Amino acid sequence: MLHAAVVVFGVTVAVFFLVRLGGDPSGLFLPPDASAADIALFRHQMGFDRPLIVQFGQFAWNGLQGDFGRSLRYGQPALRLVLERLPATCELAGAALALSLVFAVPTAIVAARHRGGMIDRAGLLASLVGESVPVFWLAIMLILVFSEWLGVLPPSGREGWRSLVLPAISLAAYSTAMITRLLRSSMIEIMQADHVRTARGKGLGEARVTLRHVLRLAAIPTLTVLGLQVGALLGGAVITEQIFAWPGMGQLAIQAIFNRDFSLVQAFVVAMAVVIVAVNLAVDVTYAMLDPRLRRS
Repeated sequence: MLHAAVVVFGVTVAVFFLVRLGGDPSGLFLPPDASAADIALFRHQMGFDRPLIVQFGQFAWNGLQGDFGRSLRYGQPALRLVLERLPATCELAGAALALSLVFAVPTAIVAARHRGGMIDRAGLLASLVGESVPVFWLAIMLILVFSEWLGVLPPSGREGWRSLVLPAISLAAYSTAMITRLLRSSMIEIMQADHVRTARGKGLGEARVTLRHVLRLAAIPTLTVLGLQVGALLGGAVITEQIFAWPGMGQLAIQAIFNRDFSLVQAFVVAMAVVIVAVNLAVDVTYAMLDPRLRRS
């Protein structure tokens, strides 16, 4: 927990100073003919005329109380705007993660049990393609085929489950490929272990050996990658939401970056950091549930 708090604090420090490398955003929010007095008044009201270290101290103190300032563009509390978009992003990332597991786990099990066969080779080829194809290109191709040519799925928006299919597939492709390759390799290694040969020697069925003795241990390194993939899915959602006009945090963040909306960018990055750290904490707890040796240690 202490490590998690340090990580979140480090992200907070980094985002505060990095967003200010682009300079003062006053020129974006004032008319071109604004006088020097108007600019000075705006900078004073926003606190841009104070030293950076003073600005950071105020930002950190307010952030501990859940106040990340008001959006320069929307004039509303920045954290509230981010949290309003959070359910849409979680829906997209959750659907992508579910798709990844639904396709990756059975494929890895079958490939590991038939190592070197046609199914194994086909799965490895599909995984290689999934890891190599850029998300933005795959998203555009899906829109072109299923929306423009076939007309069976909407190209954008968030209106029911049909609008979720294309962005979820494009976001899940890389994670599916990575999880499949890692889980297959882990299962093949564990299948050679002594306790697996002992289980087979006791007459246990192959399905029970695979699910109870092999998959359970192979899931531990996969969980590590899965926790990282949650962050990758949330980060990849920034691009995917922009392409599919999905009203999530990613699309809001892109607009905030273009507008140099400091408060909104900071609230978005800190919220993402908290979600990713929480997921990794949950993964650490799950380790002990899967491996009794970790509980004893």
